Amino acid sequence: MTVEQLTEEERDSWLRGLTGWALAREGKAIERTFEFADFSEAFAFMTRVAMIAETRDHHPEWFNVYNRVEITLTTHDAGGLSLRDVKMARKIDALLA
Repeated sequence: MTVEQLTEEERDSWLRGLTGWALAREGKAIERTFEFADFSEAFAFMTRVAMIAETRDHHPEWFNVYNRVEITLTTHDAGGLSLRDVKMARKIDALLA
């Protein structure tokens, strides 16, 4: 199945619905930084995200230092941002609701 990159209009529309996420890599990705009380909370969050990523076969690029987790979402198969990234961002955000 071919995954299509979002158009600029689609990208901007979807991004308006995502709180805390910002465009990155010249509009080819979105990113967000999450902060937690300590490393254990950050790692637990990463574990929950990893489980979602596995079930969706869509894995984030991320970086963790102590209580901070930086996540970047892009769809390599599409050559940039796709609806898969938007849906993944929503699932990640729902973990904090």
